[in-house]
Amino acid sequence: MNLQNNTILITGGATGIGFALATRFLNNGNKVIIAGRRADKLQEAQAIHPELITYVSDVSKEEERVALFEKVTRDFPQLNVVLNNAGIMHYLNYNGVEPWPQIELEIKTNLAAPIHFTRLFTSHLLKQKNAVILNVTSGLAHVPLAATPVYSATKAALHSYSQSMRHQFNDQIRVIEISPPHTNTDLGIPGANTAGISVDLFADEVMAGLARGEEEITYGFSQVSANASRQERDELFNQLNAHNLA
Repeated sequence: MNLQNNTILITGGATGIGFALATRFLNNGNKVIIAGRRADKLQEAQAIHPELITYVSDVSKEEERVALFEKVTRDFPQLNVVLNNAGIMHYLNYNGVEPWPQIELEIKTNLAAPIHFTRLFTSHLLKQKNAVILNVTSGLAHVPLAATPVYSATKAALHSYSQSMRHQFNDQIRVIEISPPHTNTDLGIPGANTAGISVDLFADEVMAGLARGEEEITYGFSQVSANASRQERDELFNQLNAHNLA
């Protein structure tokens, strides 16, 4: 991927991995647009980097995805990179108490949104030079965490979808998968991920992978799980779920 002179949209770009990558793209001379549900977090991000362009948008809602696509392509017709980063993770125990809307929200945010954005932006991106779609998945796409069954399943599906679209686009639009390991963000339960690697470390690894032209960027657990044999994945699954680590 060309790391300079892009116009990049990052969903969930105000915090965590999205914000760390937004910072690095800015530092490489790109125009960066971030979108998120929470106006206060977008304002905090813009206070740190005034050059960021922000849009309030809840990507779990179809109408807001369409509105964001229309606004961004109207305001920035040179947009050539879409980074699908927004995600939700819930710890679920299927004893019948989890409300369906909570589960459905996770599916809409993690899977429906990237698929819908791909369909919305395809015709626009096909007209751009160096067009790229980046999808953030997880090491759990390959070896699931049983306590987060919906999150793990959505990331596995997004990994599969990314492979298919990479083949279909045949380099007219590059499709790059970013697969984090356990990272210290507020994903899931705020404050529960302090054992994860730092966001800055992973963001630096992502930028290095992009510079090398990698199509699937992995690190740590995600690198191990992505490259494991079936037997190794079974062993990793047992280890992961014995200790509830990712």
